[in-house]
This record gives sequence, structure tokens and C-alpha cells, in this order.
Amino acid sequence: MGNLSALWSTIARAIREQGGGSAESPTARSVGGGCINQTYRLSFGDAANTPVYFVKLNQASGLEMFTAEAAALRDLATTQAIKVPQPLCYGQAGDRAYLVLEWLELGRGNHEAWAQLGRNLAQLHRWQPASGQRAFGWWRGNTIGSTPQPNDWADDWVTFWTERRIGFQLQLAQRRGGHFPEADRLLAAIPSLLKGHRPQPALLHGDLWSGNAAVMVDGTPVIFDPATYWGDREADLAMTELFGGFPNSFYQGYGEVNSLESGYEIRKDLYNLYHILNHFNLFGGGYGSQANGMIHRLLKDC
Repeated sequence: MGNLSALWSTIARAIREQGGGSAESPTARSVGGGCINQTYRLSFGDAANTPVYFVKLNQASGLEMFTAEAAALRDLATTQAIKVPQPLCYGQAGDRAYLVLEWLELGRGNHEAWAQLGRNLAQLHRWQPASGQRAFGWWRGNTIGSTPQPNDWADDWVTFWTERRIGFQLQLAQRRGGHFPEADRLLAAIPSLLKGHRPQPALLHGDLWSGNAAVMVDGTPVIFDPATYWGDREADLAMTELFGGFPNSFYQGYGEVNSLESGYEIRKDLYNLYHILNHFNLFGGGYGSQANGMIHRLLKDC
């Protein structure tokens, strides 16, 4: 890991250059996080108003991942539809890459807070730049977890989802030794599975499972750890039903602003297949058989 003292000194200096921190030396405390990065609470002193930050660390090769995350958070913040942590700075210190974010005090939330999260997400999905958004993708590549996520622009949603999402993950999975005997049939069937569905490009969080959303102690809903791109809003909603799901009040709040279109239940499985394939590529194990089961069910719906 290199010299930790030098690491925190470099990060503290970067924070001060952005107008944060203080004259005091920082104190770093490890906090719970995901399986991709190491995460820390970085504080400058013990007073109630002391500057506090959330810091992610990874190997130096992870710098581009952090650069993309900061860009995504800025794009999401531009919409003013939903709270995201503000990125302060990122860079490399020795053999480590770092990303410094606004520290958010998280609470438990209640029915109304989760309903507000649903309404806020729906407003995010309705937001459009002044010039309008007609293509699917994003202005740069990023990652889903630590897996590369290509976002080259496509005018057609079927093409984008087939090539940039399912096809790309299947290629990675097959290189990893996965066996997906119906993969080619599925790729050929995606136009049928999405027939008649022509979504307006929406700015997505992109990795919206329950671990990437919370409610602050003041009741403000917040989302974080994005894998942003312009896509079908249903792809965000579909993932909220994976890995534990969200409270019913969240979906009630979303429905107050945006209603679902017919055929969502089938498209939901197609969209969530992307994340199951990605979990196979990240962790292996039973995600391969789960993906094959989803592929088989989708082909039965054609």
C-alpha cells in the first residue's frame, strides 16, 4: 500500500488546493463500503464544524474509474433533480488512486423519504438538456463495478443494448470461461424482446441497487456510486428490484411522476441480465447459472 502517512498528506494537500480541509493534519478512519474500493472518513480536527470527507482508494490503475465517477456525479448534479455527493478532487498518490467526496451523514429513512427518492428519480429520468437528448450512451466510457462499460453513442436503443451492454458482457464472460449456450440466440432475439419499445434517452444512475441509495439524517434522499449513461429509464428501475430491492413507497413515489409502459416485466429481466452477467465477470460462482436461467426464460418470451 506504500507509505500511508505520505498518502494522506498528498490527499490533504489536494483537498486544501480545492478550498477544503484545514491547517490541521487529517485523521483517516476506515468505514464500510463496497468490495471494489477501500473507503475512509477523513476529518480535520474534532470540533462539531470540522471538515469531513469521504475518500475512496484503489490501485493507481483505478484512477480512470474515479475520474469517470466524478464526471458522472457532476452530470447528475447538473439536473438538480436528486441529491448526489459532491466530488471535490481525485488523483494519484504513489501507487494509489483516490477520490474525495462530500461526506454525507446517512440515516434510516421512512415511508415519505423513500417515496421522495422515487419522485426524485422520476424527475431525473424526465430531465433533458436544453438542446434535447436523442442518442444513447455517454460522452466517455466508465465502469460498472470495476468492469469497463463502453458508452459509444448509438441512435438506436436496440443496437446500444445489444452491442454495448449484453453483447459486451457476454464476450467478457466467455473469455472468463463462462458457458452460455443460448447466447447467440438471445442476442438475435433482443430486437423482438424490445419490439415496439422506443424509449426517450434518460440520464441514468446506471448501477441503482439498494446499496447505492440512502436517506440522509435530515430526510434528504441521496444516490451515489453511479455508472451513468443515457439509456432507457426502465434499466434503472429494473435494477432497483435486484439484490434486496427498494421499499414499496419508492415505487409509489416514482409512479406519481412517471408511469411504466406495458411489457416492462419482460424488459426488466433483459435489463437485469446485464448486471447478473457483470456479477459473473466480477465474482464468478453461481451468477453464471443464474444468467443462463434468465436467458432461457427470455427466449421463451419471444
